Amino acid sequence: MATMTSLIGLINKIQRACTVLGDHGGEGLSLWEALPSVAVVGGQSSGKSSVLESVVGRDFLPRGSGIVTRRPLVLQLHKTDDGQQDYAEFLHAPRKRFTDFASVRQEISDETDRITGKSKQISNIPIQLSIYSPNVVNLTLIDLPGLTKVAVEGQSETIVQDIENMVRSYVEKPNCIILAISPANQDIATSDAIKIAKEVDPSGERTFGVLTKLDLMDKGTNAVEVLEGKHYRLMHPWVGIVNRSQADINKNVDMIIARKKEREYFETSPEYGHLAHKMGAEYLAKLLSEHLEVVIRQRIPSIIALINKTIDELNAELDRIGRPIAVDSGAQLYTILEMCRAFDKVFKEHIDGGRPGGDKIYGVFDHQLPSALKKLPFDRHLSLKNVQRVVTEADGYQPHLIAPEQGYRRLIEGCLSYFKGPAEASVDAVHLVLKELVRKAIAATEELKRFPTLKSEIAQAANDSLERFREESKKTVTRLVDMESSYLTAEFFRKIHLEQDTTNPGRNSSTPNPNLDNHTDNHLRKIGSNVNAYVNMICDTLKNSIPKAVVYCQVREAKRSLLNRFYVQVGKKEKEQLGAVLDEDPALMEKRSQLAKRLELYKQARDDIDSVAWK
Repeated sequence: MATMTSLIGLINKIQRACTVLGDHGGEGLSLWEALPSVAVVGGQSSGKSSVLESVVGRDFLPRGSGIVTRRPLVLQLHKTDDGQQDYAEFLHAPRKRFTDFASVRQEISDETDRITGKSKQISNIPIQLSIYSPNVVNLTLIDLPGLTKVAVEGQSETIVQDIENMVRSYVEKPNCIILAISPANQDIATSDAIKIAKEVDPSGERTFGVLTKLDLMDKGTNAVEVLEGKHYRLMHPWVGIVNRSQADINKNVDMIIARKKEREYFETSPEYGHLAHKMGAEYLAKLLSEHLEVVIRQRIPSIIALINKTIDELNAELDRIGRPIAVDSGAQLYTILEMCRAFDKVFKEHIDGGRPGGDKIYGVFDHQLPSALKKLPFDRHLSLKNVQRVVTEADGYQPHLIAPEQGYRRLIEGCLSYFKGPAEASVDAVHLVLKELVRKAIAATEELKRFPTLKSEIAQAANDSLERFREESKKTVTRLVDMESSYLTAEFFRKIHLEQDTTNPGRNSSTPNPNLDNHTDNHLRKIGSNVNAYVNMICDTLKNSIPKAVVYCQVREAKRSLLNRFYVQVGKKEKEQLGAVLDEDPALMEKRSQLAKRLELYKQARDDIDSVAWK
């Protein structure tokens, strides 16, 4: 069986999810109503706030005269591991964690005023607050405005009935546990909380009675008969609470110390000593949590049945809505083109920098291509042994007369052929980036999420275009390399020759240089050095021209004409084919979205309850 912590914690989670989706009812019974909750009911100044703060162990509720609680407060308590710091979170401020509980008090006041204004009016829109602490038990409590008998200045004449109607809307639900707060220094027969609890729960099986202010009773009187169930009997035991005194509140006495003083009061009291083991805020919290555990287990079959029934109804409603979004081919075609434009806009934002990803293309040119060019094996190709072999083979049977021109050409052509690898690798790298950007753009285009068929066809068409652009880009960069091989820059070698003449001013340029007329190591090194210098010049050129060719053939074309062929294909489709592409009705998108969210909530709730409750 599941532990109390996991099961009640799960119910808290589901209730929170219901609140987020506004799933509080409508026709029939809602999941929120089916889940057990504890509503705190009492008249004004009955000690409701003190009871709640004692249960939590924190001073966090607004105080004052008159109606202080003007909106329901759904308080979810989550027990954490010992040693962890207490903190609170509001549903309306989900990313803000409160560790100062004075700030929690202020936030409750501010959030109340946001709906009701700085007035004394009430609202039935709840405030959702979660408190995490090692000093609490897992529990959900709903603090309701205090019942009153008269309207004061600044309140509407219907305020008395309005508050009672709000309280009744919670406590009338069959799964609501009523925590009826009554002050011990007043006659229990006049208790507003007991009166309304008796009306909605005549058997008393859902009602827990709490007596507050036991220490403020007139001298010589006590509430033993009430606490023992003799004066007014309930199915569950009465619990007595000793609230903090006003002096303690003014001094900000720690709630943990207040709990200790409360225990000491009952243990040393001659009237209540025999009941001390089942008195106080700590016992009340434990009692409620244990009872809630029992109720949840009893209600699991009915909760699961309700969830399954609701899932069936939601699925039926989704089926009923239907699919085609338009009745004529013109409207269907317009919708498809609008979706394409939306995707194209997101895709271009990824490339141009409005969204992440386009910078990876620059990374190919700035890092990957230069790195690949540096790793080319020119040193091996221009080694003395290889230079000698190439030059000798190029001469054939007739040795060269002045300079081994054929040898130079073959060495240069051999070096330049290495550039094709990095050039094609750059094309492939950019292609992969563009494919990833298409995937991201498809995922980020909200309009396409409800059109799976259209989304798939756009993705396929975009990737087909990228393949064509890649092939054209490879042809272009290969041509760039081939062009360098097909025509060598003679001026480069003439300049080298002049520089060599300058370093040897005593030699006639028409006289053969003995160092260049034989295959000495120095001669071969000079050849390799000259070829390497020329190849480096070409490398610098290609380092600039390859990115330009890739951008022109791939990136530029992807921005200009990624879906051009798809547009032509769509324009040729018949009405029935267009309807098949558009597999959802945009007029019902919002309703379908809400239905889908509720469906997901109920399915998740069912799975969670099954997995936790029957371990």
